[in-house]
Amino acid sequence: MNLSESARAVFAVLAQEGTATRPQLAAGAGLSKPTVSSAVAELERAELAARSGTVSGGTGRSAAVYGLGPAAGAVLAVDLGPSHTRVRGCALDGSLLAQGTGSREESADTVRATLDALPAGAPLRTIVVAVGDVAAQDRRGAGMRPATAKAGPVYDAMAVALPPGVPVHLENNVNCAALAELHEGAARGRDTFGYLRVGVGIGLGIVVGGHVLSGANGAAGEVARLPYPWSDSREPRQEALEEHMGSRSLLRRTADAWQSAAGPCPRTVKRLFALADEGHATALAVVERHAADIGRLAAAVTAVLDPGLLVLGGGTGAYPQLLSGVRAELARLSWPTEVVSSMLGDTGTVAGASRLAVAHGRQTVTDGRQVKH
Repeated sequence: MNLSESARAVFAVLAQEGTATRPQLAAGAGLSKPTVSSAVAELERAELAARSGTVSGGTGRSAAVYGLGPAAGAVLAVDLGPSHTRVRGCALDGSLLAQGTGSREESADTVRATLDALPAGAPLRTIVVAVGDVAAQDRRGAGMRPATAKAGPVYDAMAVALPPGVPVHLENNVNCAALAELHEGAARGRDTFGYLRVGVGIGLGIVVGGHVLSGANGAAGEVARLPYPWSDSREPRQEALEEHMGSRSLLRRTADAWQSAAGPCPRTVKRLFALADEGHATALAVVERHAADIGRLAAAVTAVLDPGLLVLGGGTGAYPQLLSGVRAELARLSWPTEVVSSMLGDTGTVAGASRLAVAHGRQTVTDGRQVKH
């Protein structure tokens, strides 16, 4: 977009703040009031900014308040989760415009419904899709980067609903969730921590100095690739640790441990933890064993990263019944590290993807300014 440098700077401040007066825009952009007035007029002509009201100052004088205009547009964030697809449409100030949730099989319909609910005529600036296995192809630059490789059949089925010509960025779902925990979840106020997801699969989001670490191949935190088992009699197999710790294996171990006299065997993780919460002896024993396994993985993470804080999330990991066992095993094997449960639950990944989509969307207007995570 052909904007002056001052207009880009003022737009960046306005998108960050949502609404602002001209003196606030001048302070935020570090520009003089006459320059800001010219920049605001330029943004109004392009319908990137619009007057949204007035505010009275201490002297009784009124100041115009500006917000984003209709041409600022919207962005789309999609979380292609293991069982559900979650979609959010947001304005470039981060405000929620539309959202939807559906099964994996309904992903295309969920995307279409959310797109239809966006304001009519608002340009769609960018799309971020969070998937489970992304290795960045572009190694230039740092932080979380868009991947160019496809993400499998679930992505392909959903992609038919995406409007053509809009930039699409694939991002790692665990990294997106870690980003959300950093800004609005259990890790607020902490610039270094690990987000350990345990569910159908396992993964680790690494935040150092307030930035998500992606690694040279975009694969930092792929703890599923840790060698397992370490044994004189058994060779490690690729992703064997994820197979052991995933929810499917947890339910198989539950079935193996269950006795006919103990009542119906739980068929879901939710039911297993509900029975453990009720004091069911076998359910408690299975949950305690799983907590110890997660605690050992946490000890491995702590030995390498020393993160100071681990946030447990995912379809299994977020259950608070695991906390005491994870903390005990981690304390036994490693040095003191705080362990807490995720505050965002199932919405963490789409929340983080929304933040990235907003950042990429702003970049399309500010013409190449670096996207910060």
